[in-house]
Amino acid sequence: MNEDLKVNLSWLPQDHLEASSPENVSTAASSLIPVVDPEPELIVNPWDIVLCTSGTLISCENAIVVLIIFQNPNLRAPMFLLIGSLALADLLAGIGLIINFIFAYLLQSEATKLVTVGLIVSSFSASVCSLLAITVDRYLSLYYALTYNSERTVTFTYIMLILLWGASICIGLLPIMGWNCLKDESTCSVIRPLTKNNAAILSVSFLLMFALMLQLYVQICKIVMRHAHQIALQHHFLATSHYVTTRKGVSTLAIILGTFAACWIPFTLYSLIADYTYPSIYTYATLLPATYNSIINPVIYAFRNQEIQKAFWLICCGCIPSSLSQRARSPSDV
Repeated sequence: MNEDLKVNLSWLPQDHLEASSPENVSTAASSLIPVVDPEPELIVNPWDIVLCTSGTLISCENAIVVLIIFQNPNLRAPMFLLIGSLALADLLAGIGLIINFIFAYLLQSEATKLVTVGLIVSSFSASVCSLLAITVDRYLSLYYALTYNSERTVTFTYIMLILLWGASICIGLLPIMGWNCLKDESTCSVIRPLTKNNAAILSVSFLLMFALMLQLYVQICKIVMRHAHQIALQHHFLATSHYVTTRKGVSTLAIILGTFAACWIPFTLYSLIADYTYPSIYTYATLLPATYNSIINPVIYAFRNQEIQKAFWLICCGCIPSSLSQRARSPSDV
């Protein structure tokens, strides 16, 4: 306080200080002490609120799937392991979005930024890779229907899980290990602190995986149509029944691929052409639909599954609805 008083006293003319009494000097000094304005209120970006809300919904929804698969020992087949991997990845992504919101407004530092971005990148990478692994598993279950339920398939599934999670963790560690743009803003991508090269590699990798998924689903569609036709011939179904079943299977595959593309492709293409100089609203507008994919995934891959539905009802009320227990699986359930 004494130092502040000295500084403030030096703002007065010297001859005025000498002629003035100590009381006057004190009064003048106090009148010259600058008034400290109250700290401005923390302004929260509405887009960040929406992302945090999306992360909360993602976490709650996928936590249910993880809990169901973890608690039910009967859900240990390769398909359920991959669905559990997808749910775990989306759960971590939702938690990452929540943590990123908290750190952005309450604990701002470069270290927390690197950790949260690394967690989000790892989680979403694992989510996309899990979707690809599920597609591969569905293709193998149809193409090698007779030998699919074997120990060899389980081993192959574990290998896929180890590889996809190992690769995803390594991708998330890149910004933390030094591949970031904190020291050179000109190299930043639309997601700081990821570099443009990092974002470009992630985007190209995503497009390649989407192309592979598209090719696999085309093959799955052909197999489903062939199986449905064979079943129709064996049971002497009408041609219209075969057409309805086939159309349902094709529609299911179209919904899966269409949802995935609509959620991720806008942000992927934007990351390729844009950088940190572009308005942030474009980043939010393309990133938000990508997070919605993690909201939709449990509905498409988990809650539509009959075994998971049964396990869910057993956990909730200890019973299985008669309509669910009597439902038969059709060739369109892909």
